[in-house]
Amino acid sequence: MTRSVWLWLVTGAIYAVFCWWYTNTGGALTDAEIEQFTQIMRERGTPPERIAYMRRFMEEDDGDQFLMVNVLDVAREPVVPAHVPANETAADLLARYMAHMYPALAKRASHPTFAGEAIFSAMDLAGMDGVDHAERWTDAAVMRYRSRRDILEISMAPEFADQHVFKVAALDKTIAFPVQPRFYLSDARLLLLLALLAIVSLIDRFLLRR
Repeated sequence: MTRSVWLWLVTGAIYAVFCWWYTNTGGALTDAEIEQFTQIMRERGTPPERIAYMRRFMEEDDGDQFLMVNVLDVAREPVVPAHVPANETAADLLARYMAHMYPALAKRASHPTFAGEAIFSAMDLAGMDGVDHAERWTDAAVMRYRSRRDILEISMAPEFADQHVFKVAALDKTIAFPVQPRFYLSDARLLLLLALLAIVSLIDRFLLRR
């Protein structure tokens, strides 16, 4: 085979391996996994209504990726946990939380897809009469999760509770909810495919065929 053919074969193999890792190949959560995660919540003393809520989230699993939309109001004066320096800011506390989260996310092909800082207060509020400070938000972020199994493995890990306190301390309020993407041009499989096609085409055309 020519060098050009080898180049495209190797590139195709690399892309196939990435797609296999990046895509949930384990299917939806099994009954046994749901019971396992439920038992962990019971042992942690999770309120029954929260357990019922999470069980519905698990039982409705379709095995697909999803995005977690986070709207954040970072505390101006965070209540710093006793076991960290008292002068730490909300940004410091969030950095502690994300220092744990980034490796756990990356291990499971999950990652941020968007993050930004609010430039003004909420410009459209409806159905939120009586909600204090509903117009004030400081940041927004979107996280991609490979599957519901992955987010549960992260949040049910023994060390997660110790790190989650930093996020709670750093925020005055937050909203987080999962969405199923319908129009999603940021999918890493698409971006990698386009990048590989462009790079390998250039290598093939200008180096191997000279």
